[in-house]
Amino acid sequence: MPTTVIMPALEMAQDTGKVVRWLKSAGDTVTKGEPLLEIETDKVTVEIEAAASGILRDVTAREGDVVPVGQTIALIVAPGEAGAAALPPRAAGAAAVPSPPAAVKVSPLARRIAEQHGVDLAQVKAASGTIQKADVLAYLESQPASPAADGAAARLTAASPKARRLAAERSVDIRALRGSGPGGAILAADVLSAASARPAGGVGPVWRIMAERMTASWTTAPHFYLVREVNVGRLVSWREQASKRSGARITYTDLLVKLVATALSRHPAVNASWKDGAIARNADINLGLAVAIEDGLVVPVIHRADTLSLAEIAARREDVVSRGQAGKLRPADIQGGGFTISNLGMYGVDAFNAIVNPPQAAILAVGRIADRVVAVNGQPAVQPTMMLTLSCDHRALDGARGAQFLGALAELIEEPLALLV
Repeated sequence: MPTTVIMPALEMAQDTGKVVRWLKSAGDTVTKGEPLLEIETDKVTVEIEAAASGILRDVTAREGDVVPVGQTIALIVAPGEAGAAALPPRAAGAAAVPSPPAAVKVSPLARRIAEQHGVDLAQVKAASGTIQKADVLAYLESQPASPAADGAAARLTAASPKARRLAAERSVDIRALRGSGPGGAILAADVLSAASARPAGGVGPVWRIMAERMTASWTTAPHFYLVREVNVGRLVSWREQASKRSGARITYTDLLVKLVATALSRHPAVNASWKDGAIARNADINLGLAVAIEDGLVVPVIHRADTLSLAEIAARREDVVSRGQAGKLRPADIQGGGFTISNLGMYGVDAFNAIVNPPQAAILAVGRIADRVVAVNGQPAVQPTMMLTLSCDHRALDGARGAQFLGALAELIEEPLALLV
């Protein structure tokens, strides 16, 4: 029986997913567990692995298509089973690229680069039986500068071969750049500068989706905030001792994951979500960590954090954060989060208000550790303290329950030995 490839639901509030690119083409042999395609969720672009071994057939979603969750987008069949069905017409507005002769295959990356630069794949010579990225780039570099057909006055685009190659690899429209070379020629440095500036301009897909998601949260979820300053003298000592005992790199975020998981286990009303007009309690304590990446923000999840040791939390945190920053997160890494921690203390931020990560009920914003003057036994003293801000969705959580949770967390931070109780 064929194995269906469907658009997966990676998050609780996800209705659709976008096919970014296929890593295999129709007719290719695939192996179970092998990366099959990349899809774009509202948090990050992730690779989807093949659920079975066989031949990829009946691909019904092209790159750029937005597909409802659960819809079949391809089949994986055993050799000898039914052949591939014809691809449906592309969605309106999607770029069309002339296909090469039927006997020549095209890699997904080569097709994407060809689409971006309007290359007729029938004119590209393949070094092997499949047109690869290098073949398309070689074709681009061999072409003389031509007028840009944008409806305005045509101008010649002069660019070095390396600049053209970098522009193709980084999806930069070379015709839109101003060159710094002789006669306005576009150099490699111009392309790299444009590529690095894109996230700040908001054109990166992850940044755009993050902006849309946070706008939806801000405009639909009635936020309120609870602030608490906590003495972290014992937390600092605990981190030093835990690092020495375990030999691992224990961070304050690791300690907070452990303490937040404990506080959530004692106050399950905070470990909830607002879905379909009702409050849904989460069965497991899965903590998301807000992580800055080059073009946005991702929230990898530490699953069942309440069952993990401190060393296990540290190992898991280091793994998902490093893979998140490298763009190598798997679907399971971002699924199932029930509460989020956003720590900006390492950036010198004293305190801030975070936006709730829907459909979660709350998010904890953590500021830096700093020496401050506080009252100790009625006398002023300098102590290391930290500012905590709990942002809550009032539809799922009220002020009293939020305050009880924050109070329990503050007590754990100020006296970590309470974990043993």
